Amino acid sequence: MKELVLKIFPEINGIKNSELKDKTINTWIKAIKENGWSEQDINEIPFTLLIENTKISIIEHTRGVTNTALKIAESLKDSYKDNIKIDFDLLLSGAILHDVGKLYEYKKENGKFVKSDLGIIVRHPISGAAVAYGEGLPFEIVHSIASHSKEGDFSKRTIETIIIHHADFVNFEPFKYWG
Repeated sequence: MKELVLKIFPEINGIKNSELKDKTINTWIKAIKENGWSEQDINEIPFTLLIENTKISIIEHTRGVTNTALKIAESLKDSYKDNIKIDFDLLLSGAILHDVGKLYEYKKENGKFVKSDLGIIVRHPISGAAVAYGEGLPFEIVHSIASHSKEGDFSKRTIETIIIHHADFVNFEPFKYWG
Protein backbone atom coordinates (compact mmCIF):
# COMPACT_ATOMS: atom_id res chain seq x y z
CA MET A 1 0.00 0.00 0.00
CA LYS A 2 2.92 2.36 0.70
CA GLU A 3 4.07 1.91 -2.90
CA LEU A 4 0.61 2.88 -4.15
CA VAL A 5 0.57 6.09 -2.10
CA LEU A 6 4.07 7.02 -3.28
CA LYS A 7 3.07 6.25 -6.88
CA ILE A 8 -0.02 8.46 -6.81
CA PHE A 9 1.68 11.23 -4.79
CA PRO A 10 5.35 11.39 -5.84
CA GLU A 11 5.46 14.84 -4.20
CA ILE A 12 5.65 13.04 -0.83
CA ASN A 13 9.31 12.39 -1.63
CA GLY A 14 9.90 16.13 -1.21
CA ILE A 15 9.20 15.85 2.53
CA LYS A 16 12.65 15.83 4.14
CA ASN A 17 11.59 14.83 7.67
CA SER A 18 11.32 11.04 7.48
CA GLU A 19 8.88 10.76 10.41
CA LEU A 20 6.55 13.35 8.87
CA LYS A 21 6.85 11.64 5.49
CA ASP A 22 5.93 8.25 7.00
CA LYS A 23 2.97 9.69 8.93
CA THR A 24 1.72 11.44 5.78
CA ILE A 25 1.87 8.14 3.87
CA ASN A 26 0.26 6.22 6.75
CA THR A 27 -2.64 8.68 6.93
CA TRP A 28 -3.50 8.02 3.27
CA ILE A 29 -3.09 4.26 3.82
CA LYS A 30 -5.42 4.34 6.82
CA ALA A 31 -8.08 6.32 4.92
CA ILE A 32 -7.90 3.95 1.95
CA LYS A 33 -8.08 0.79 4.07
CA GLU A 34 -10.72 1.96 6.56
CA ASN A 35 -13.08 2.86 3.76
CA GLY A 36 -12.40 -0.17 1.55
CA TRP A 37 -11.22 1.81 -1.48
CA SER A 38 -9.48 -0.07 -4.28
CA GLU A 39 -6.64 1.36 -6.37
CA GLN A 40 -9.12 1.83 -9.22
CA ASP A 41 -11.52 3.69 -6.91
CA ILE A 42 -8.75 6.00 -5.71
CA ASN A 43 -8.02 6.98 -9.28
CA GLU A 44 -11.72 7.58 -10.04
CA ILE A 45 -12.95 9.38 -6.89
CA PRO A 46 -14.00 12.85 -8.05
CA PHE A 47 -12.33 15.79 -6.36
CA THR A 48 -15.76 17.23 -5.60
CA LEU A 49 -19.40 16.20 -5.70
CA LEU A 50 -20.40 19.85 -6.20
CA ILE A 51 -19.57 19.70 -9.92
CA GLU A 52 -21.74 17.15 -11.65
CA ASN A 53 -19.85 14.68 -13.85
CA THR A 54 -16.44 16.22 -13.14
CA LYS A 55 -13.59 14.40 -14.83
CA ILE A 56 -11.03 15.64 -12.30
CA SER A 57 -10.07 13.01 -9.73
CA ILE A 58 -9.12 13.57 -6.11
CA ILE A 59 -5.58 12.50 -7.04
CA GLU A 60 -5.28 15.06 -9.86
CA HIS A 61 -6.74 17.76 -7.63
CA THR A 62 -4.50 16.94 -4.67
CA ARG A 63 -1.41 16.97 -6.85
CA GLY A 64 -2.57 20.23 -8.45
CA VAL A 65 -3.08 21.85 -5.05
CA THR A 66 0.28 20.55 -3.81
CA ASN A 67 2.19 21.82 -6.84
CA THR A 68 0.36 25.16 -6.81
CA ALA A 69 1.12 25.56 -3.10
CA LEU A 70 4.81 24.84 -3.74
CA LYS A 71 4.95 27.43 -6.53
CA ILE A 72 3.23 30.03 -4.33
CA ALA A 73 5.66 29.33 -1.49
CA GLU A 74 8.67 29.51 -3.80
CA SER A 75 7.41 32.82 -5.23
CA LEU A 76 6.91 34.25 -1.74
CA LYS A 77 10.42 33.18 -0.71
CA ASP A 78 11.87 34.71 -3.90
CA SER A 79 10.04 37.97 -3.28
CA TYR A 80 10.46 38.33 0.48
CA LYS A 81 13.59 36.26 1.23
CA ASP A 82 14.08 35.86 4.98
CA ASN A 83 11.15 38.15 5.78
CA ILE A 84 8.78 35.20 5.39
CA LYS A 85 9.18 31.85 7.11
CA ILE A 86 7.64 28.86 5.36
CA ASP A 87 8.14 25.28 6.49
CA PHE A 88 8.15 23.37 3.20
CA ASP A 89 7.73 19.99 4.93
CA LEU A 90 4.57 21.20 6.70
CA LEU A 91 3.35 22.76 3.45
CA LEU A 92 3.86 19.56 1.45
CA SER A 93 2.31 17.27 4.04
CA GLY A 94 -0.65 19.60 4.59
CA ALA A 95 -1.30 19.98 0.87
CA ILE A 96 -1.04 16.24 0.21
CA LEU A 97 -3.44 15.54 3.09
CA HIS A 98 -5.83 18.49 2.73
CA ASP A 99 -8.60 16.35 1.15
CA VAL A 100 -7.83 12.93 2.69
CA GLY A 101 -11.13 13.26 4.57
CA LYS A 102 -13.01 12.88 1.29
CA LEU A 103 -12.25 9.17 1.51
CA TYR A 104 -14.55 9.23 4.56
CA GLU A 105 -17.01 11.79 3.14
CA TYR A 106 -17.73 9.76 -0.01
CA LYS A 107 -18.82 6.23 -0.79
CA LYS A 108 -19.44 4.34 -4.02
CA GLU A 109 -23.03 3.26 -4.50
CA ASN A 110 -24.28 1.56 -7.67
CA GLY A 111 -21.12 2.64 -9.47
CA LYS A 112 -21.57 6.29 -8.51
CA PHE A 113 -19.74 8.37 -5.92
CA VAL A 114 -22.10 9.92 -3.35
CA LYS A 115 -21.97 11.27 0.19
CA SER A 116 -21.42 8.61 2.84
CA ASP A 117 -23.51 8.55 6.00
CA LEU A 118 -20.61 10.26 7.80
CA GLY A 119 -20.16 12.71 4.92
CA ILE A 120 -23.76 13.85 5.22
CA ILE A 121 -23.06 15.24 8.70
CA VAL A 122 -19.26 15.72 8.77
CA ARG A 123 -17.34 17.48 6.01
CA HIS A 124 -13.93 16.27 4.87
CA PRO A 125 -11.84 18.93 6.67
CA ILE A 126 -13.09 17.58 9.99
CA SER A 127 -12.81 13.85 9.21
CA GLY A 128 -9.42 14.43 7.58
CA ALA A 129 -8.12 16.35 10.59
CA ALA A 130 -9.36 13.58 12.89
CA VAL A 131 -7.56 10.82 10.99
CA ALA A 132 -4.36 12.92 10.78
CA TYR A 133 -4.50 13.59 14.51
CA GLY A 134 -4.98 9.87 15.12
CA GLU A 135 -1.88 9.12 13.07
CA GLY A 136 0.16 11.47 15.26
CA LEU A 137 0.73 14.23 12.73
CA PRO A 138 1.80 17.61 14.13
CA PHE A 139 -0.90 20.10 15.08
CA GLU A 140 0.18 22.34 12.18
CA ILE A 141 -0.86 19.62 9.71
CA VAL A 142 -4.10 18.88 11.57
CA HIS A 143 -4.78 22.64 11.44
CA SER A 144 -4.05 22.82 7.69
CA ILE A 145 -6.49 20.00 6.98
CA ALA A 146 -9.20 21.32 9.31
CA SER A 147 -9.02 24.91 8.13
CA HIS A 148 -8.11 24.70 4.43
CA SER A 149 -11.75 25.23 3.46
CA LYS A 150 -14.60 27.38 4.77
CA GLU A 151 -14.32 25.67 8.16
CA GLY A 152 -11.17 27.74 8.73
CA ASP A 153 -12.65 31.11 7.88
CA PHE A 154 -12.86 32.07 11.55
CA SER A 155 -9.51 30.65 12.63
CA LYS A 156 -6.04 32.12 12.49
CA ARG A 157 -4.38 30.25 9.65
CA THR A 158 -0.64 29.53 9.60
CA ILE A 159 1.30 30.73 6.55
CA GLU A 160 1.33 27.16 5.22
CA THR A 161 -2.45 26.90 5.65
CA ILE A 162 -3.01 30.27 3.97
CA ILE A 163 -1.07 29.00 0.97
CA ILE A 164 -2.91 25.64 0.89
CA HIS A 165 -6.28 27.38 1.27
CA HIS A 166 -5.67 29.62 -1.74
CA ALA A 167 -4.06 26.84 -3.80
CA ASP A 168 -7.15 24.70 -3.15
CA PHE A 169 -9.55 27.36 -4.39
CA VAL A 170 -7.38 28.14 -7.43
CA ASN A 171 -7.69 24.43 -8.26
CA PHE A 172 -11.46 24.35 -7.66
CA GLU A 173 -13.09 27.52 -8.95
CA PRO A 174 -12.00 27.30 -12.62
CA PHE A 175 -13.74 23.91 -12.83
CA LYS A 176 -16.75 25.12 -10.87
CA TYR A 177 -17.41 27.89 -13.36
CA TRP A 178 -15.80 26.70 -16.58
CA GLY A 179 -15.89 23.05 -16.73
